[in-house]
Amino acid sequence: MARIDVLMPQMGESIAEGTLSKWLKKLGDEVKRDEPLFEISTDKVDAEIPAPMAGVLAEIKVQEGQTVPVQTLVAVIETDKAAAATAPKAAAVTAPPVAAAQRAPAAPGGVVPPAAPPVPRPSSPVPPKGDGAETAEERLRRKSTPLVRKIAAEHRVDISTIPGTGFAGRVTKQDILGVIERGASLVSPAPSPQPLAPAVAAPAVEPWPGDRVEPFSKIRKITADHMIMSRRVSAHVTSFFEVDYSRVAELRRKHKAASAEGGVNLTYLAFIAKACAENLRKHPVVNAAVSGDNIIYRRDVNIGIAVALDWGLIVPVVKRADELSLSGLARAISDLGERARTKKLSPDEIQRGTFTITNPGVFGSYAGAPIINQPQVAILGVGAIEKRPKVVTLPDGTDTIAIRTMGMVSMSYDHRVVDGADADRFLADVKRTLENFPDGAM
Repeated sequence: MARIDVLMPQMGESIAEGTLSKWLKKLGDEVKRDEPLFEISTDKVDAEIPAPMAGVLAEIKVQEGQTVPVQTLVAVIETDKAAAATAPKAAAVTAPPVAAAQRAPAAPGGVVPPAAPPVPRPSSPVPPKGDGAETAEERLRRKSTPLVRKIAAEHRVDISTIPGTGFAGRVTKQDILGVIERGASLVSPAPSPQPLAPAVAAPAVEPWPGDRVEPFSKIRKITADHMIMSRRVSAHVTSFFEVDYSRVAELRRKHKAASAEGGVNLTYLAFIAKACAENLRKHPVVNAAVSGDNIIYRRDVNIGIAVALDWGLIVPVVKRADELSLSGLARAISDLGERARTKKLSPDEIQRGTFTITNPGVFGSYAGAPIINQPQVAILGVGAIEKRPKVVTLPDGTDTIAIRTMGMVSMSYDHRVVDGADADRFLADVKRTLENFPDGAM
């Protein structure tokens, strides 16, 4: 007889906690090794967690909707069926979270507070020990995420005076933004203090009779917080270019059948991603990030592809996209998109992006101004691609109206580091690549 502990996994080095969003098996059910057991949501990814061993689900320690630290005991699998059948039903209660001080602190990352109310923590900062030693909890409290420290520095807020509601008293994005919205009363000393612009409070909204009220899902809450933060951090500007995709349409018709036989779907998005990947190397400021007063020019070209899901939005990343052929890029985009929809992505596959492409055009949108995916400095929006009348110049110099496959691309960029000329040169090169796409790049 063996009892196998199932723990809350650490889905990425910066993850400190996870929300058990759904049990896929019931108490007493038989489970196979690697069969999906439950779903979790973190601030990085939604994922199905497989059973570590075949047996019977004998105990459930964490209920749906609960947020617990990583390595918390979630369930017990009993490999001996007879013993599992007699397991006490009272075991299906929530186990106390593992003490934070007994684990090393998580690496810096965007830790988002749980949907359920967090366990109250001391409101005053933890004083350091007289002998200079520091506990894991003290380090976690002092070590807020890079994003939180960046926001605090920009608004001159002293993190050490903020009561943290995150894991082990960590100061989270919501904590720092809440302080700023309340007027930033906990401001660090500065030689020439600058008054903060008053935050606009959201109006209270009451449901009317017959309305349906649903709380934000974990991924919706994370997306909302991320979008608000991005608008606050970056100076958004958007440029628009019209692209003639007729050459791409011709290549798709020519190679579509052969590519399909090889399991590759040559979508317009694959061509666009290829054009961006090739030109990001020529325009490094578009493939950069901001760190305080420094610009980080990324060595790798890692393109994130936004995927719309029924339950929210996620951005899997194609690593080193500039090193892939068009077919390889198309295959990678298709694979990541499918695994995003089936919750099979690993945390690493949605991290370390350097540039993002979002494609609302598949839903018919003509053009849009997307919000930058922090900490990147640019995001490309793809509008609907369709046949439209276009004025073209014939070889003899005369103009005529022709039917061409056209579409808009837009790019929102961080004007702190990307000037309009930089953005437009990059877009002009992407447009030129798409309109003169070489047949040999397949």
